[in-house]
Amino acid sequence: MIKIVISSPSIVERKGVSKTTNKDYHLRIQTGHAFGVDTDGVIGEFPDKFEILLDKDQTPYAKGVYTLSPSAVFVSREGRLDIRPRLMPVPTGKSAA
Repeated sequence: MIKIVISSPSIVERKGVSKTTNKDYHLRIQTGHAFGVDTDGVIGEFPDKFEILLDKDQTPYAKGVYTLSPSAVFVSREGRLDIRPRLMPVPTGKSAA
């Protein structure tokens, strides 16, 4: 299990017009920190900062400890294994590793 920490429900919004498609865009971005695992299965001592794109009407993740939801992994239309970050809270008393 990958440990992900959300330390603030704050989001950053970016709006504009795409230079390539000339269409409006609106991005809602939240910051988190993930404790990665190396090829030997060792959990990193320090987390990596990352940004997660929220869906249009998605409520920002609350402050807390999360892991990837099983629904985050899927087979794309092209038949490739893909990941779209979806987080689920880690129950109190359990540890994500």
